[in-house]
Amino acid sequence: MKFVIVLAALFAVAIAAPADVEIVRYDNDNIGVEGYKFGVETSDGKKHDESGQLKNVGTEQEGIAVQGSFSYVGDDGQTYSVSYVADENGFQPTGAHIPKLPKI
Repeated sequence: MKFVIVLAALFAVAIAAPADVEIVRYDNDNIGVEGYKFGVETSDGKKHDESGQLKNVGTEQEGIAVQGSFSYVGDDGQTYSVSYVADENGFQPTGAHIPKLPKI
């Protein structure tokens, strides 16, 4: 259910883009009860690809594991890219512009 909400929110964001921005790619493969996969790209250079899979089905540890990436062109003209995993360990983004936390 959560992935349907996430997918709907992302679709709403894509629709809310300024009128001069067009969706140039939209893929939604494998959307089902136990997982999903989608990708969207807009004419202003934004891209987002994501997939999620239900893990530990039927157990108390049941949850969804998500992996994906997105990129966009910043106000400075530079393209910023983020890859991420979201699972039982939380949201874990990586990107060249994201500061690294010190090891504890």
